[in-house]
Amino acid sequence: MLVNSKKMLSNAKKKKEVVFHFNINNLEWAKCILEECNELKTPVILGVSESAIKYMGGYDVVASLVYSLITDLEIKTDVCLHLDHGSSVESCIRAIDAGFNSVMLDMSKKPYQENVEKVSEVVRYAKNNDVSVEAEIGSMGQISGDSLQLGTNTNLEDCKNFVKDTGIDAVAASVGTVHGIYKGKLNIDYKLIENLYNEIDKPLVLHGGSGLSIETLKKCKEAGITKININSDIQDSWSKAVRNFIKENPDVIDPRKIIGAGFQAIKDVVREKININK
Repeated sequence: MLVNSKKMLSNAKKKKEVVFHFNINNLEWAKCILEECNELKTPVILGVSESAIKYMGGYDVVASLVYSLITDLEIKTDVCLHLDHGSSVESCIRAIDAGFNSVMLDMSKKPYQENVEKVSEVVRYAKNNDVSVEAEIGSMGQISGDSLQLGTNTNLEDCKNFVKDTGIDAVAASVGTVHGIYKGKLNIDYKLIENLYNEIDKPLVLHGGSGLSIETLKKCKEAGITKININSDIQDSWSKAVRNFIKENPDVIDPRKIIGAGFQAIKDVVREKININK
């Protein structure tokens, strides 16, 4: 069933469990993730970036795709369709109008007041449509080639004010992770996570979950993270499986067999991550 993220994240926060957000890039990604989460009987957030939306054909296409898969695959677990890192108020509104259940407006690199004003605008529109809103305060690190561009960790007082000033349903905090798979050692501020968890009455979101060990993900959960975003780990595992299949089967031209060679790899990543709640 398609729902917004409020209830699933609220329940997880109370239990100190994690709801995973897995980014989808196409039909196959969505199908594999839905099937695995349904088998595990766990709620899931399907995140879609603006670039993935463009690749798949548009906001309406993505929403129709997910709605149809839930119906035809007879998915029983709760599913939230979420706009990941929306770059504008307009993008969030388009997603909401298309049937997305949750949106994120990322104005984290803008001045504080502009971030608050834009996010508040989205919150007002979303509340009228029973849609949840996530936003970010602080600045995530980024990987550029082989180099790491460090971000700025979230300030506790700024975060408390941001949540109060915007009325968001979940807050993405910068605590030392980066987007993409970083091979070096990250300096995750677990104490900051604990302080945010204790001081802020909203679920905490960890972006940049790929590349982190299962032990690290568990420590983030135990410190107070409620939602963890995963994208690159699935891309990496799928692409390795498909490359290996092509190498061993150079004469196969059926795209279903080529793309499908990575399905189990997707499901294995999903299962491994979700099992941190055990």
